[in-house]
Amino acid sequence: MSPPEANAAQGAAPLAAPKLHAGFLKNNLREYGMLISLVAIMVLFQVLTDGTLLRPLNLTNLLLQNSYVVIMALGMLLVIVAGHIDLSVGSVCGFIGALAAVLMVEYEWHFVPTAIISIAAGAVIGAAQGWFVAFRKIPSFIVTLAGMLVFKGLTLALLAGQSVGPFPVEFQRLSSGFIPDPLGGDTLRTTSLVVGALAAAALVFFKLRGRARLKAHGMEQEPYAFFLVKNLFFAAIILFFSYLLSTYKGLPNVLVVMAVLIVVYDFVTNRTTIGRRIYALGGNEKAARLSGVKTQRLAFLTFVNMGALAALAGLVFAARLNTATPKAGLGFELDVIAACFIGGASASGGVGRVMGAVIGAFIMGVMNNGMSILGIGIDYQQVIKGLVLLAAVFIDVYNKNK
Repeated sequence: MSPPEANAAQGAAPLAAPKLHAGFLKNNLREYGMLISLVAIMVLFQVLTDGTLLRPLNLTNLLLQNSYVVIMALGMLLVIVAGHIDLSVGSVCGFIGALAAVLMVEYEWHFVPTAIISIAAGAVIGAAQGWFVAFRKIPSFIVTLAGMLVFKGLTLALLAGQSVGPFPVEFQRLSSGFIPDPLGGDTLRTTSLVVGALAAAALVFFKLRGRARLKAHGMEQEPYAFFLVKNLFFAAIILFFSYLLSTYKGLPNVLVVMAVLIVVYDFVTNRTTIGRRIYALGGNEKAARLSGVKTQRLAFLTFVNMGALAALAGLVFAARLNTATPKAGLGFELDVIAACFIGGASASGGVGRVMGAVIGAFIMGVMNNGMSILGIGIDYQQVIKGLVLLAAVFIDVYNKNK
């Protein structure tokens, strides 16, 4: 290469990088946009509430209040990605809480077999609804709307219109307990801080290993600057929140449950055959079927999974309240569905990420918590959440048409 050509190539290289970064950011605006939105909303409410939002006590309450929404959002994401919807999750959540209350309080069952039976019952409920949707081709909106009414009625019947409680202390720890602190800390829960540091280190390690694997296979990767900033940001956030929680009572048990579920579902959706097939089903059901994917069975399994996670969320919610009430689960389906759509799931199916659904759930949670601290009435809270949901779906449709 002649000197003029070499100088031209060197001059073009710095110009190519910004274009590459801009193109990547434009193509992944949904993913990064949700993360930036969550950070902006947290900063906004942190300022408006004079620092109350991120106080350790309030942060712990924020996690406990939104744990069941995050758990159900993981299942709802798969249902939406498959091209369906489930309106019954709130009622199923309340029904399972009532079932657990009757078994533990009235029949004095141990909490372990009660939890197993309850989650199995949720899976059976999901299977029943999934059978109508997948094999009888009844629209999921109609099937789950019927399920919402059915399980609201069954909850009232099971509890005889009254609240049932309290639960055994061991069961309450599912939602209100914290991980033990064998390392011993007077003002700082050292074990929780160490667990948070290990989680941050594990995140960076596995992301680096995944990037190396993609590079070895010659696959497209995000620009290194984005990769580095994003993962260091997540690691710093984990460390920061672990420290804040460690200054109070440590990491809640339910946070550990959520973290395990998030890791498992992120792996399933990104690294397994069944995960890729669910996206193919939602993207183009006919093409997926002609490619050999058993679409009916796959849709059926997404509802079974949704039922099991709704049951787990029902146990978490009941343990937090320490009682089962006839109105438990009321409106939960709206928050769960909104979390998925706000997190980037497409209303037409085939699009959505686990971390997007989790971020969407926490956007809803931070808004609820922040507006409550500011004294905004429930009426205006509903209006604001509705407008946020509408804006998220509008942006999705706009980008798709564009």
